[in-house]
Amino acid sequence: MPLELISIPTDTEALDGLFYTPDRGDIIGAVLFFHGNCHNFYTGPSRFMPELLTLRGFACLAFNRRGHDMVVSLKGRKVGGGSFQTGAEGVADNSYAASWLAARGFTKPIVIGHSNGGMLGIKHCADHHDVQALVVMSGHLGGRRISDLTSAAGNFAQDRMAEFTAKAEDMVAKGRGHDLMLLPDWWWVISADSFLDRSLNTPDIFVEAPKVKCPTLYLRGDKEPREIYPAEDYAAKAGGPCEVRIVPNCDHFYTGHETEITAEIGDWLIKTCKLS
Repeated sequence: MPLELISIPTDTEALDGLFYTPDRGDIIGAVLFFHGNCHNFYTGPSRFMPELLTLRGFACLAFNRRGHDMVVSLKGRKVGGGSFQTGAEGVADNSYAASWLAARGFTKPIVIGHSNGGMLGIKHCADHHDVQALVVMSGHLGGRRISDLTSAAGNFAQDRMAEFTAKAEDMVAKGRGHDLMLLPDWWWVISADSFLDRSLNTPDIFVEAPKVKCPTLYLRGDKEPREIYPAEDYAAKAGGPCEVRIVPNCDHFYTGHETEITAEIGDWLIKTCKLS
């Protein structure tokens, strides 16, 4: 399929990505991929889904938010990446990407978001009612509980949330909010500013759910905890139709299910696009 390496301007660093288009036939719709925390456009669903979806007639935009990977090199010796991300920045980056796609003539995009990108996909659709359909792949609940729940599950700060919160608050008070702290587990390293922002300013999918009017497909692997990836609870609050599917023998990254899950999502999108 034709590939175009693209750059999306923002108010700071540009967002890099790939724009995939079918090599023949009409384009059914255009998909925006929102990657997960510390991932990028060349890992996860943003990597394995576009090739198969273009065969079904979809154009696909997979791009890096400014909060991609953990720590990345920018111009000169500046650093950025997921360790410095904020909730507001992630929301803004998705809007920048949607505007880029609209400038190409795709004014009613489809959003597919994985993990943190799924949570941000819900927020995007709550704010932008021009989205044709939303696919949430293991989107977490967001809100002020997400850092505690992620830590309790063995990631992030583990059983040291109070310790790291106090440390981050002290660093920010001393003007060192951009400095990094080492975490005991994924995602291993984070700035003091970003650590606090994750607890205070991550969108809450239950607050956003009633504002999402487009059709939604919400998937979760059966190896994932419902309390962090609450597909059924979101569906009960959604402002539009929401279908929930629990994928058997499946982890957070859909390992071993890449082809079948892409086909399943493709079928759902074709049906949904024909109905809209």
